[in-house]
Amino acid sequence: MNLALTPQERVFRDEMRTFFRTEIPSDIRERVASGGTVSRDDLVATQRILNGAGLAVPHWPVKWGGRDWTAIQRHIWLDEMQLAAVPEPLAFNANMVGPVIAAFGSEEQKERFLPATANLDIWWCQGFSEPGSGSDLASLQTRAVRDGDDYIVTGQKTWTTLAQYADWIFCLVRTDPNAPKKQAGISFLLIDLTSPGVTVRPIRLIDGSYEVNEVFFDDVRVPAENLVGEENAGWSYAKFLLGNERTGVTGVGRTKVRLARAKERAAQTPLGSGTLLDDPLFAARVAELENELLALELTQLRVVAASANGKPDPASSLLKLRGSELQQAATELLVDIAGPDSLPFDAGDDIDSPLWAQRAAPTYLNYRKVSIYSGSSEVQRSIIASSILGL
Repeated sequence: MNLALTPQERVFRDEMRTFFRTEIPSDIRERVASGGTVSRDDLVATQRILNGAGLAVPHWPVKWGGRDWTAIQRHIWLDEMQLAAVPEPLAFNANMVGPVIAAFGSEEQKERFLPATANLDIWWCQGFSEPGSGSDLASLQTRAVRDGDDYIVTGQKTWTTLAQYADWIFCLVRTDPNAPKKQAGISFLLIDLTSPGVTVRPIRLIDGSYEVNEVFFDDVRVPAENLVGEENAGWSYAKFLLGNERTGVTGVGRTKVRLARAKERAAQTPLGSGTLLDDPLFAARVAELENELLALELTQLRVVAASANGKPDPASSLLKLRGSELQQAATELLVDIAGPDSLPFDAGDDIDSPLWAQRAAPTYLNYRKVSIYSGSSEVQRSIIASSILGL
């Protein structure tokens, strides 16, 4: 196949590139590129700029803010956004609950939630995982019992990312504990986090952040009108959502930015009579990463082109698997360049260790997650074995 962009696609790429580099504040993009802390306000401001230009949710139906783009255009949009170090639209809104409501929600739900979701007027979080129900999601125990016009929700969710910022949570809840299959008794429910009986408790991570949370539901009343689709059909909606969740997780653009920063830092690190970038072993390591990233990018383009007919491609598991590995390799490279300067944590300007080096180790530790979320590496290998290799 021809992997070169058409003249029209090159024009589109240049439009995206110019917009992302001129319309998104440079201080926000620099924080993303350097691995700094990106605040809630940064994310909201960026998504509202994107949404105002029709660039927040291009994969949604056109009626609700989407764009009639080809698969290649959507790929270019995401790649250029990552290359420009622009915070991507909040995944919980743009890639998860938004498409579910657009596909399965009532007209009232679409009118109520989709415009606010696209503009990040509502910040959503995902209530799927539970203690003991992570990889085996269908074993979840959070109950929702119908009581007149409400559901009474009792249970616990965990590893709920950014719930400390969220206004609403979309949850999988068990509405029929006696269903013949555990997947058959699950429903998809939208819950206002300000409801009485909801408690959000942060979990401190190894990198020192409070990125994830526990969420407790103690007899929380949820209006039955917040049920998406049909009762006990939530597992189908969850599978649809998880397919959307994997959009863009390859992270080629993000890894390119980190690798470029690594080369820049290595060129400023003295070693012998030259710099670390002049060291043959280090240079070979960088070259290997660049070559593998190029191979991944070409594979991604082939998969995008092949999926233009709308059919899923099991090769996307290769992208997720290898993309995770290369993202982790790039963060490890920055730690190695920083050396002992990566050991201080959040020490600021009180020591000689530069801020980028102080951020290197926490970012490396945080990126252990990328080989777990959206389908762990073990799950991806099983898909590759069965669907691609036929084993």
